Amino acid sequence: MGHRAVPAALISLLVILHAQLWFGRGSVPNVARLSEQLKVQQQKNQQAQLTNKRLAAEVRDLKEGLDMVEEKARFELGMVKANEIYVQIAR
Repeated sequence: MGHRAVPAALISLLVILHAQLWFGRGSVPNVARLSEQLKVQQQKNQQAQLTNKRLAAEVRDLKEGLDMVEEKARFELGMVKANEIYVQIAR
């Protein structure tokens, strides 16, 4: 009886470990899903960093000189300087 208990215990332990590998918290499908989520989040972070860099450059330009302010006023608000004629070309 003692000779059969050891292999049975080892087999049951193997089954339990194998079940944890496929169905547990750190299972293969769960790790694959989390890896995919990590890739998506890293892409979002990279896009956010590019946006932040662009906005930081725009803020720096606004702080340093009036050229950016003038450009924004012209293109976004349609403002013109004194003695200028505004011409809009429709495409």
